[in-house]
Amino acid sequence: MKKLFLDDIRTIEMVYDKSEVGTFDIVRTYKDFVRYIEKNGLPDFISFDNDLGLDESGIVAEDGYAAAKWLVYTSGLDLRKLNFKVHSANPVAAEQIRGLLNNYIKFLHLESD
Repeated sequence: MKKLFLDDIRTIEMVYDKSEVGTFDIVRTYKDFVRYIEKNGLPDFISFDNDLGLDESGIVAEDGYAAAKWLVYTSGLDLRKLNFKVHSANPVAAEQIRGLLNNYIKFLHLESD
């Protein structure tokens, strides 16, 4: 099972049980998230943080919501079987990510029926 962890600071142990260590691939930036999926395909599970710190220019980096929007609007991938969790400490952004992905996945299922 391929699992992806998007977070700029946290480690797997900070979010999941220690038995999960080593079961995730970790990406720290939006760009690395996109590159990973373009190279490896859609993982079976994605764990999203939202706030991804600053980019190399010192500007607020593209966030986990941007990563979710990329999946929905740009990737062209079939997300019907995507499993995900949002582990962001930002409750508003976490709900945006969950809402976007859940609604889109629901839409895809309705379209395929």
